[in-house]
Amino acid sequence: MFGLLARLSEIDSRAEAAVRVIAAFDALVEGRVSASTLTRATAALAECTAGMHLLDGTALRVAHNGTVDSSDRDVPRSRIDLGDGRAVWIEREGDAEALDDLILERFALATRVLVTPPRVISAATIADPALTELLISESAGTEERARAIQLLGLVPNLPIRIVAVSTSEDRDPGTEAVALVARTRTPVRPLRVATVGRTAGLILQPRQNADLVVSDLQGSVRDRLQERDPGSGRSLDLRVGIGNLVSPQDARTSWLQALLALRFTVQGENSAVVDHALLGSLTLLADVPISRIAANVDVVALQAISETESGKLDLRALDALCRTGSLRLAANSLHMHHSSIAARVTRAEERLGWDLGTPDGILRARIALQSLHFLNNGES
Repeated sequence: MFGLLARLSEIDSRAEAAVRVIAAFDALVEGRVSASTLTRATAALAECTAGMHLLDGTALRVAHNGTVDSSDRDVPRSRIDLGDGRAVWIEREGDAEALDDLILERFALATRVLVTPPRVISAATIADPALTELLISESAGTEERARAIQLLGLVPNLPIRIVAVSTSEDRDPGTEAVALVARTRTPVRPLRVATVGRTAGLILQPRQNADLVVSDLQGSVRDRLQERDPGSGRSLDLRVGIGNLVSPQDARTSWLQALLALRFTVQGENSAVVDHALLGSLTLLADVPISRIAANVDVVALQAISETESGKLDLRALDALCRTGSLRLAANSLHMHHSSIAARVTRAEERLGWDLGTPDGILRARIALQSLHFLNNGES
């Protein structure tokens, strides 16, 4: 793998090289590699020596050819400090290369995920999934939750947010959740995740810039969806529901909100992430029996259209029109020409018998589409 990536200077497209760097570090995080392997891979990508302060305070340096460099020298100023006296860096002679900042940033993010400080390496770390499940469970009592909060390394009086992550059956949702956070710019420590059924529950407790977490995750998901599944070559199936900020004791509330938000997601760059705080009155659908939603004439009509690939594209166009309010904005969101969007919306309009040129028609379509998404996503 790294043989293809090691000489980034030979790649003509800087954008393509940047994507390859991100993909390489994602693979390292997914593979749960050791500190030495992570440093060696970084050195190969950067084509220069890379370094990391190990947990025991010593420095690990690896040259670009993979040999360990044990020479005693000062840590360069071009580094990223991770706290607890730890840092990562790359050592390049001469001028910096175009991708150095990106490589160093991804090196730091991967280190935060893979190399845990001594104070949280304990039985609690091994039991993280069980403790996380306990914190979001319905049966846990106040004392049990308080103990789980302490063992997970959470700050009792600092709000948390639960994120629900869903992906295709052939991929691990927990791994995808960690990879998403590794792409964000907002520091998230500690990182706690558990898998419940086919959904990963991710506890986020940002110590600063808490308002950036949602936009960071949206950006991470968009970047991930622009990649292709290496197994099938198709676009990745990745959807994320975000719960509200709550106190750690109320983690289950945020978890249930995240699961509800997940039911309104649709595969695609602009609809794969739903924030519960923005759903508003749409959450009332959770109080409607599923049988009533499934039997609604508008939902039945949309379901019939969605049974063909062409029909699914028509509904995507209709959904984009409802979300953006104009054909041109809908076209931009789907990376299509506005005439193609217009043709698909017209075809859906003819099949449904609705006038989508009126506010009432758009409102009816919007409610029906959200009901269909809610129905098809089922109980998370």
